[in-house]
Amino acid sequence: MDFLPSDLLRAVVLGLLQGLTEFLPISSSAHLAIFPVFFGWDDPGAAFTAVIQIGTELAVVIYFWRDIVTIASGWLRGVFSSAARDTQEWRMGWFVIIGSVPIVLLGLAFQDSIKHEFRRVALIAVALIVFGIFLGIAERIGRKTKPIEELTTRDAVLFGLAQACALFPGVSRSGGTITMGLLLGYERRAATRYAFLLAIPAVLGAGIYNLKDIPDQPNAYGTGPTIVATVISFVVGLAVIHWLLEYVSKHAYTPFVLYRIGLGGLVLALVAGGAITSTVVLG
Repeated sequence: MDFLPSDLLRAVVLGLLQGLTEFLPISSSAHLAIFPVFFGWDDPGAAFTAVIQIGTELAVVIYFWRDIVTIASGWLRGVFSSAARDTQEWRMGWFVIIGSVPIVLLGLAFQDSIKHEFRRVALIAVALIVFGIFLGIAERIGRKTKPIEELTTRDAVLFGLAQACALFPGVSRSGGTITMGLLLGYERRAATRYAFLLAIPAVLGAGIYNLKDIPDQPNAYGTGPTIVATVISFVVGLAVIHWLLEYVSKHAYTPFVLYRIGLGGLVLALVAGGAITSTVVLG
């Protein structure tokens, strides 16, 4: 677990960045790819990115533990009892499972591209802008009246497909699912809450799957700094969840739309001017 002090400092910064951006619809993976380029650091690598997301997803598990226990126990009761299959918990359990299928299948199919081709900062910048515009449109035209209790199998599949788009850095897992939720007419808080629950299997699965890559595969910082970044992302992420759910109860997503477009435009301008390179460099 040898590492340089500078590696630890960078891991602390990236852990803070992950915790701050994972749940906001601005793409944490985009920030973990773009900001090292701004600072002249090596790209931390897709494995580092996936593993420190375990920290933020553990924050989701802690925050929503009552919901998770209720849904899981209700679903298990439904497996063994037909009478329990008329409950919201049984349906929600299936909706989380169904919604997780697209990102699992596409993640396995495109895992090499996710680790390499998809991590070009110019492409990430374009994704920030395009999906920021989609979020703005959804915010404007979505009815925002349906509670989470009205979720259907069709909508769960659409939510899942939207989440799968986040395999491309810059889309944003929460941003994609929230955008879809608004387009389908769900309340902001309902769409955001379901986006958090839907992300748990996908992110924890990806993080655990990538744990094996930390010691031997391209990762600028190694095992020790990765652990530090994961812990920091957990602590910061827990605070951000609470803030965001309160925020979306009263405010629109417009500031995030403007931020995405502004950051994406800045990156494209810097790439066009030669100030930064579009190709990330693994350490």
